[in-house]
Amino acid sequence: MSEEHTADVDVSAKKLTSWSNEPTLLDLKQDLTEAASSHSSQTTKITEWLDNLHVRGKALANAPKGNSQIVPRLIRKQAEWRYASLSEPFLSAEDLFDVKPVTWEDRESARQNKIVINNQFNTVIDKVAFIDEYVRAAVDEGTAIVRVGWEFEEEEYEKQVPEVYFHVDPSQAPLMEELARMKEENATGWQFDVPEELKMAFEKFEEQGIPFRAEIIGMRTETTMRTVKNNPTLELCHHDDVIFDPTCMGDLSKANFVIHRFPSSLSDLEKDGRYTNLNKINHENADILGEPDNGPDNQSSFNFVDKPRKKFIVHEYWGYWDIDGSGIVQPIVASWVGNTLIRLEENPFPDKKPPFVTANYLPVRRSLYGEPDGALLEDNQKIIGAVTRGMIDILGKSANGQTGMRKDMLDTTNKRKWEQGKDYEFNANVDPRQGVFMHTFPEIPQSAQYMLQAQNMEAESLTGVKAFNNGITGDSLGQTATGTRGALDAASKRELGILRRLAQGVVQLGRKIIAMNQEFLSEEEVIRITNDEFVKVRRDDLRGHFDLRLTISTAEENEAKAQELAFMLQTIGPDEDPQVRRMILADIMRLRKMPDLAKKVESYQPQPDPMQQQIQQLELEKLQAEIDKLKSETQENLAQAGEKSAKADNISADTDKKSLDFVEQESGVTQARELERVGEQARSQATLKAMDHNFEREQTRKEALRAYVEKGAQE
Repeated sequence: MSEEHTADVDVSAKKLTSWSNEPTLLDLKQDLTEAASSHSSQTTKITEWLDNLHVRGKALANAPKGNSQIVPRLIRKQAEWRYASLSEPFLSAEDLFDVKPVTWEDRESARQNKIVINNQFNTVIDKVAFIDEYVRAAVDEGTAIVRVGWEFEEEEYEKQVPEVYFHVDPSQAPLMEELARMKEENATGWQFDVPEELKMAFEKFEEQGIPFRAEIIGMRTETTMRTVKNNPTLELCHHDDVIFDPTCMGDLSKANFVIHRFPSSLSDLEKDGRYTNLNKINHENADILGEPDNGPDNQSSFNFVDKPRKKFIVHEYWGYWDIDGSGIVQPIVASWVGNTLIRLEENPFPDKKPPFVTANYLPVRRSLYGEPDGALLEDNQKIIGAVTRGMIDILGKSANGQTGMRKDMLDTTNKRKWEQGKDYEFNANVDPRQGVFMHTFPEIPQSAQYMLQAQNMEAESLTGVKAFNNGITGDSLGQTATGTRGALDAASKRELGILRRLAQGVVQLGRKIIAMNQEFLSEEEVIRITNDEFVKVRRDDLRGHFDLRLTISTAEENEAKAQELAFMLQTIGPDEDPQVRRMILADIMRLRKMPDLAKKVESYQPQPDPMQQQIQQLELEKLQAEIDKLKSETQENLAQAGEKSAKADNISADTDKKSLDFVEQESGVTQARELERVGEQARSQATLKAMDHNFEREQTRKEALRAYVEKGAQE
């Protein structure tokens, strides 16, 4: 075993975790060694493409001394046309992401996720710089590799905290209600504008339900921590610094490991706080230039001498390992410097996958890497370069502007006069028109110009990029409108296909960031949306099933949508709701990149004309008066109808009574009823007379008895 491998085994003998089956540094380095061959092959291809793009290395002309060395930048010219057309769809929209819920229950979570991730891209991440670098890496190298991370930093500080005594005070109840409303609707105002003692009183109110009045009785100094940084990070990696598992067959989700190497220093690692064994790093041998497989971006002769700032290469291993000996691999992350293992733990990210995303410019089957336009245009650039150098040599080697003269045409005296611009005499046997010859540039052969034109046309047909080298005219795109539209449609479809692949990469980045937001965001993040609207986002509310979509489109697609909406606007009748017109107008303005005007149109509320408003008011009063009149007439008609109905009922009742009397008279009922009445009256009179007789008799008896009693008393 070599000395280096022995050192690896010795260093890795000390366990950094409690795993029963912890991988050694030799095991991790073995994957790096096995993947080096395929990685080196791909790096060679990309280096060649970049040399052709920047005209360096093997792309330089190998012409003899004295000949033209120029190399036309055909690949660079095509790439320059690609950069803006691919980056503008990402940057033209104010919000890069549009989050749609899968179910209605996740609507609020999707809305809050959209607010959080768009705010992070607009304020924390330099969206313009990232998208430009992302697009340029894909166009130049064929593949963009992005590493997603999370940055967290907090600091210790001292603050003055009031010592508060609380008095029960029912009069504080309205204030507590106002504080509750403010905490719910204006989180930023609650956090920064409300005094600390009122916050403490409100907390007691929430706990006990009793309003308190806070009285400050003193101040004390308290040491606490506050968060300085808590946000995601995006790093566009150099192609030579990321080594993928060569057995994944073009699917990154199936890769068993991804190794990322990056420069760092002892100070940076100490500040990070996740690394151990830093005192065992061999700082004498740890140097960027000492790494034979270090990427070209890190090849620099400069390095710091002092130990804290001296740069060295850190290898970061993201993969899977059977950490418990169960036969099932678990996601892990490991880091080492030279022969020292400085980090070993389980994958800390919530999706448990390597934090890398790739996007291809032109996909290659069963490969994680794509191809740029330079892979298609290499031969065209070489041919154009050879023809151009030949044309330049034809012109450059000619004696343009020089004048030749026959020796026997002028003598010495007259030649001096000719050189001074004076009149001179020439020999009679020589014609000056034949004795003096003016050299000019030779004509460039038509075949050379035809070859240049043919190569440029082939390059444009290969990439779909119209460089407008013949000017922006109709003939340069086609002789007919149909041909022109077909050419533009083909180029747009090709560009849209590239854009979709780049957009899919950004969507994957968004999914990883949303997953990290759910895990790493603080409990309450207050995000300011506008000057008067605040949304308080809780980490629990960020969870939910949702679709993440990207709001991107090409200029051609936006123009087509705008024309369709304009046609719809023309077909709307005059009686249609004006709000519908404003909605369509706002969409057209957004497609035409006028978001401010679209917002004004949406929020516009037309002010009514005072005269027209008064006319409408008078018409309304007129209608109201007519309605009141109709109601009054209706009530009067109803009263008259009731009176007529009552009279009719009386007449009907009299008629019925007379009819009944006639029937009773004819049938004898009336006579029988009269006899019964008379008999009953006679019986009543007889009963009354009998009662009177009995009363008189009883009265006589009582008087007789009284007289008898009085007589007996006298005796």
